[in-house]
Amino acid sequence: MTQNFQSFAQYAQASTAFLTQLQTPDWNERLQSAENLLCTALEKGLPVLVCGNGGSAADAIHIAGELVGRFLVNRQPLNVIALNTDVAVLTAVGNDLGYERIFSRQVGAYGKQGGVFWGLSTSGNSPNVLAGAQAAKNLGMSVLAMTGDGGGQLAQYADVLINMPSNFTPLIQQGHQVAYHYLCAAIEKRVGSPEDQHA
Repeated sequence: MTQNFQSFAQYAQASTAFLTQLQTPDWNERLQSAENLLCTALEKGLPVLVCGNGGSAADAIHIAGELVGRFLVNRQPLNVIALNTDVAVLTAVGNDLGYERIFSRQVGAYGKQGGVFWGLSTSGNSPNVLAGAQAAKNLGMSVLAMTGDGGGQLAQYADVLINMPSNFTPLIQQGHQVAYHYLCAAIEKRVGSPEDQHA
């Protein structure tokens, strides 16, 4: 799907209309379910493994940065790993085993029962994210999926599905960012003791 915007004002209006669709009790419940899933794992020190491709890879890094570092408050670091950051691992697995296994291989290395696999895919059909989700399920991990409209094949693995109501990639990604910023703030309220300033 493409959209022909004649001005920034038109794009801003489209963004506002899109985000307005998320201001419903259903979306509030979905984000609450995602928050509970993540906090349940993080409160036990279990890993949250997040990944995506392209812009979604950048989002995965953003999420890990906020939760390992800080978002709004100082607190202890949380066990969140972006699986698309280690160039040596990505290229080794991609070259030797196939690009579709770059995330599932790392799930096997870092995943633990009770942890969460957080996959971002605007289409919901990225083969490497799907393989990662399947590997996570095999380990007894929960799956949080952030996708576009419909959820694609990733929906079948999702314990919680955040499928943005659009097929336009830029709006899907904007919706993902709003959702994960909300989740980062919510997680900080519940998980992580205040940081020892002398640590």
